[in-house]
Amino acid sequence: MSPVPVLSISYYQGMGLSDEYSVVEICAGAGGQSLGLHKAGFTHALAVEIDETAARTLTSNLGVPVAVGDVADPAIWNPNEYSDVALFAGGVPCPPFSIAGKQLGSSDERDLFAWAIEQVSIMRPRSVLLENVRGLAAPRFAAYRQRVLDRLNAEGYVGEWKLIYSADFGVPQLRPRFVLVAMSAEDHKYFHWPDRSSSERLTVGEALFPLMASGGWEHADEWRQLASTIGPTLVGGSKKHGGADLGPTRAKQGWAELYVDGRGIANEVPSVHAPSAKSIMPRLTISMAARVQGWLPEDEWEFSGKKTSQYRQIGNAFPPPVAQEVGKSIIAALKHEGTERDGLSLSLDLQDPVYRALSLSSQPLSLEELVRAQTSDGLATVERKLAALGHDFDLEATYDANGKVHYQLGSFKGFTGQRDHARHDYVARHRGRVS
Repeated sequence: MSPVPVLSISYYQGMGLSDEYSVVEICAGAGGQSLGLHKAGFTHALAVEIDETAARTLTSNLGVPVAVGDVADPAIWNPNEYSDVALFAGGVPCPPFSIAGKQLGSSDERDLFAWAIEQVSIMRPRSVLLENVRGLAAPRFAAYRQRVLDRLNAEGYVGEWKLIYSADFGVPQLRPRFVLVAMSAEDHKYFHWPDRSSSERLTVGEALFPLMASGGWEHADEWRQLASTIGPTLVGGSKKHGGADLGPTRAKQGWAELYVDGRGIANEVPSVHAPSAKSIMPRLTISMAARVQGWLPEDEWEFSGKKTSQYRQIGNAFPPPVAQEVGKSIIAALKHEGTERDGLSLSLDLQDPVYRALSLSSQPLSLEELVRAQTSDGLATVERKLAALGHDFDLEATYDANGKVHYQLGSFKGFTGQRDHARHDYVARHRGRVS
């Protein structure tokens, strides 16, 4: 399906959008990041999304041109046609890094992070914004993260990672997201991560009270007091796993502590004489779930599809308020507004010493040499890091005349666009389950 432009609805007209801050967004979903970036001042040259229902949500609300299909399929879109945009953004699939999954990283056929980084060299955007789950920040992926920064560095970009908590930006759930921002060294000097919007976090009770009370529920105020903290992270699930409920057992238990029944999504708000939440806990509606994810009433956002699809779109989204604040910080940097950062090197790396030593060496290195490179930890740490490296890279082990093992870093296993990669077969066979 070719990109189909749709006229914007009136709410988004007059927001000061211009082609000067154009964005190409991949894996756009139902538009959480899209909405936030538009509010920040960006406008879409193109969005790419594999799920047709989510694409309908995005076009019907925001009016952006959307290419529907596998983002890595050259028949769907051509990155060469979008060179020199202001921003290349996206929320690539999270299962390869999710703590709830197997954390296969580049060995997971759904991994698109490394592929996305390769598009930077083709499109040459002024800036990059990619986000994922907190699991990507784990020690298991230290070398993966470093490789991302090294690839960006080779193309003249400074890359920087940060773990951001959505609750710091008016979203009534913790929802940690691991965010990568990259741009030229000249622009990056002016980039500052956004500060939390308020010293007080918005509680689920305060955020949802207007909706809970909209049917006249006589116990709405009591429920607001019971739901007096932020909520657990919404779990959207995938087409393969997860339905219209608030996530696995642990998440449901967290919602129960806020007197919310997480076993499903309600069709209606509580009626006037519905029982107290102390006796029968209410369930969230789709509108409530969207509010927990950061959509505001004035956004007037309508989700396409049936209830399960709508909830999945919401639960997998990047909260609009977070995208808006990061987007504003990116535009400020591109404008060279604010103060310059001191001591900014070309590569803000994570200094995984084992990966660094192996990647810089043209010769195999012994365990003793790798332990010396590690400096602060011993053999057990090096062995753990070598095991992690083996998931994402070909790690070649050879033995010298004395029987000592030496290691050399081989090719990266991840998908970067190879025509013969296993990912193509996976997507072809599981097209209806890829999200």
